[in-house]
Amino acid sequence: MKPATGGSTAHQSQNEVNKDKAEAFAQRMLQVLNDAAIAMMISIGHRTGLFEVMSKVDRASAPAIAEAAGLDKRYVKEWLGAMVTGGIVNYDATYQTYNLPSEHAAFLTPAATPNNLSVPAQFVSLLGSVEDKIVDCFRRGGGVPYSEYGRFHEVMAEESSQTVGSALLDSILPLVPDLKQRLQSGASVLDVGCGSGRTVNLLAENFPGSTFMGYDLSEEAITKARNDAAQRGLINADFAVKDVAQLADASKYDLITAFDSIHDQAHPQRVLQNIARALNPDGVFLMQDISGSSYVENNMDLPLGPFGYTISCMHCMTVSLAQDGEGLGAMWGEEKAQEMLKRAGFNSIEVNRLPHDILNSYFVVRR
Repeated sequence: MKPATGGSTAHQSQNEVNKDKAEAFAQRMLQVLNDAAIAMMISIGHRTGLFEVMSKVDRASAPAIAEAAGLDKRYVKEWLGAMVTGGIVNYDATYQTYNLPSEHAAFLTPAATPNNLSVPAQFVSLLGSVEDKIVDCFRRGGGVPYSEYGRFHEVMAEESSQTVGSALLDSILPLVPDLKQRLQSGASVLDVGCGSGRTVNLLAENFPGSTFMGYDLSEEAITKARNDAAQRGLINADFAVKDVAQLADASKYDLITAFDSIHDQAHPQRVLQNIARALNPDGVFLMQDISGSSYVENNMDLPLGPFGYTISCMHCMTVSLAQDGEGLGAMWGEEKAQEMLKRAGFNSIEVNRLPHDILNSYFVVRR
């Protein structure tokens, strides 16, 4: 009896390489490497003020740019090389001058807020600093604690100022009808996962008749929040280091907010239940969290899909697991969010998107 050969032929055909597809993928990988490098250099350009300096001059030489920024000219020249070859900065070889086009400055400078994309670019190098520890977690499980992320609170505060601070009064609060009027009249407000307290202090400054409390696990962040409040002379803002999974207040707050913080919690379901219990009967829970679906196949066209999953893997999920938590992660998605909110006791859930923020959704939730 002759042996069958069809299986071998089928196996070979399945493993044949389409040369055009292979070349296209190779080109994409080269672009990935270049874009990753550019992201790191954009972060440096933001932190050193180089983009801001270049946005204020038409054309300048590398030494002139370095001098204006108060930086070492050799490092600035190399940075400019990356910016030119990366298509961020224009270069005139005849006069050896560099120019940041105004169309690019519109997404790279402090004046571009809330569209300054050099701010989230900082997450690339920040997350890279814990790569060795994340790789170890892949092998043994567990998580990486907050304490390992050197600049996290600084960068997160900057990003929050863009997505929340810049739009809070004019776009976010109006999502809740009459909320501004309630805050002006006097309301009791809690911010869960307040970080460095920028949102709480902004609200306290604008609504002196209301009282504001901010809770966060980080003592470093709470210290910054308190110092900022003291410098502003705010007497209606208070902060405390607290695990909101242990929150035991009942019917105490008119408004509870959580800006990009629920998915980081060790026990998010318990936190949501505590929030529901802590609200007054007519109170509102206002939650900002990562936009997208709970199902990866629905996120193929999400503008920042890979970015979201990467931040989730290298920060949000792992800091939760480091506390023996559930590891919910940033990409829990709107379906899972609504399911958990309902389980926590909320009956009214409204999901909003705002034009200034392509990364997040805004949930207006009531019991």
